[in-house]
Amino acid sequence: MPTGSLSLPARLYLLAWDTTKLKVTDAAHLPHLVRAGALTELAQRGLLADVDGIATPTDPDAQTGDPVLDGLLELVEESRPHRWKTWVGLRARVTLDAVRAQLAADGYLRAEKTRVLGVFPSVEYEIDRVAVVDALRAEAREVLEGPVPVEEVPEQDAALVALAAGAELRTLLSGKEQRQYKQRIEDLVERSGATTPALKKAVQEVRSAVVLVMTTTGVPGS
Repeated sequence: MPTGSLSLPARLYLLAWDTTKLKVTDAAHLPHLVRAGALTELAQRGLLADVDGIATPTDPDAQTGDPVLDGLLELVEESRPHRWKTWVGLRARVTLDAVRAQLAADGYLRAEKTRVLGVFPSVEYEIDRVAVVDALRAEAREVLEGPVPVEEVPEQDAALVALAAGAELRTLLSGKEQRQYKQRIEDLVERSGATTPALKKAVQEVRSAVVLVMTTTGVPGS
């Protein structure tokens, strides 16, 4: 993908941008989706493992070099044990804020300082590389539609589409397409954790948590 050097949570965040309206879609669920991407990438890198349903660091001294992923890894290490489902939501905005700051520093976003109620400092973000987001979406659509066999799709690309579909991300696919590509999406979920059974379980747990967020809040895709 054109943004292949970016982390999975960063790519999921960019994928949520509607480049025709120049705004983020499904903003209420975005922290959960971005956190799910970070958890999945750490699991794919072998830095988080599934131990009886608990997201467990495999090496207390390990680092990825990515501040977003390393920040989450440190948070997991320093907190009491939690299940994957809990981590999808627990302090998820911390990961979202870190992703946005990273993307702004790298020139993908433009940060504008504002004040809420004219008093409290805040930061608003605008997309600054529309063409890159459109290219990312086109690549994700190719993963969703084929023609590349699922077993040849890179695990992180499979996870990108599987998580976005689980969150019913409307900038990638409609509700009708959710049904149309149901089997392909399920196969991409499997591909996301294809390396080991433990990884597969971790990825499935994370995606299930994302789907649960959508169903319990009752916001359908369209």
